[in-house]
Amino acid sequence: MLDINHISKTFNPGTINEKKALQGLNLHLSEGDFVTVIGGNGAGKSTMLNAVAGVWPVDEGNILIDGADVTGLPEFRRAPYIGRVFQDPMMGTAPNMQIEENLALAYRRGKKRGLRWGVTKKEREFYYERLQILGLGLEDRMTAKVGLLSGGQRQALTLLMAALQKPKLLLLDEHTAALDPATAAKVLELSDRIVQENGLTALMITHNMTDAIRHGNRIVMMNEGRIILDISGEEKKKLTKADLLQKFAEVAGVQEETDAVLLS
Repeated sequence: MLDINHISKTFNPGTINEKKALQGLNLHLSEGDFVTVIGGNGAGKSTMLNAVAGVWPVDEGNILIDGADVTGLPEFRRAPYIGRVFQDPMMGTAPNMQIEENLALAYRRGKKRGLRWGVTKKEREFYYERLQILGLGLEDRMTAKVGLLSGGQRQALTLLMAALQKPKLLLLDEHTAALDPATAAKVLELSDRIVQENGLTALMITHNMTDAIRHGNRIVMMNEGRIILDISGEEKKKLTKADLLQKFAEVAGVQEETDAVLLS
């Protein structure tokens, strides 16, 4: 479903601030994979995600989603393929619009729009059913402005919106980092459920090793713009934080004590 083939990205090339963010990166996701990505600051996690989303072009290599080469497509042209939930709960919704209006925008993502009613009765019934999945009572507040919701409620709504059209690829960009632990756990639980029920292929960036181990069927670790660990199956199920740190120390060739601070 996702093929990242030998992509590289350097920021500020030829200057004192030159940063090789991605260096010949390869990653392949099969349909239905839920891959968690972890690594220290500057490892290239967000750069990879933004390259897939089309936020900026890569210097070399190509990116395919469901067999379609999207490497040269701008961000808005990738909309039919991708759903995304950002780290900032305020980024995924329009605060001055109602809940149902936000859902209507997401439902029309990548489609042509005409001069007709924004939310039909049939759509409203559909949105009501989808909101019930969240278990937050938002189905009874569909005409409320999204700006009145808490950060956790907005992130849960953004997650629902991102999956509404069943995208080829769901990108979760540290989507619980700005939430308190209890709310983060609830959003992660919803993430698992929405990915599983819709049969989505998902890529989740996180700084939390426990979350990376607990969620998804595969874990990838990045360092200096490359993937240095790729663990799945029974090995992932048995994985602990201590195991992960030790593997990182072995592959990256650095002290484990440093890694514990880096990846905490």
